[in-house]
Amino acid sequence: MPLPQLTVHRHDRDSRALITMAGEIDLESAPLVRVSLEQCLQDGVSAIDVDLTHVTFCDCSGLNVFCSAAQQTTAVGGTLRLHHPPPTLVRILDLVGCGLTLLGAPPGRLPPSPGDTPAPHAPVPQHGSVRLVSVLSGDGR
Repeated sequence: MPLPQLTVHRHDRDSRALITMAGEIDLESAPLVRVSLEQCLQDGVSAIDVDLTHVTFCDCSGLNVFCSAAQQTTAVGGTLRLHHPPPTLVRILDLVGCGLTLLGAPPGRLPPSPGDTPAPHAPVPQHGSVRLVSVLSGDGR
């Protein structure tokens, strides 16, 4: 069986975790995503930010993992947010009605990129913010 074409990195800060993924999320790699997110909850992390900047593909098995993890996180009083998902995943999230839950933004609207100036009427995040950093590019942006 070939290895999943997905890499996952985790960076913790207090009760927050930044999970950075790169590659494809599909039937073969979805278990790695599930285990990574479940481990955060087992470690007492209450806010999980998932940076999908370098994810090139995510099918319904990945969507199921994210929805399940969001339910589990909410059940323990935490949050799970997806940041910079591929456009196809945003479309699927809009179609199934999970955009607000997983993206923290109205359907069809991507969350802001790091460095973007929020609109004056933008709500303040409940748990502060974590700067999303690509651990794969090495350029610190």
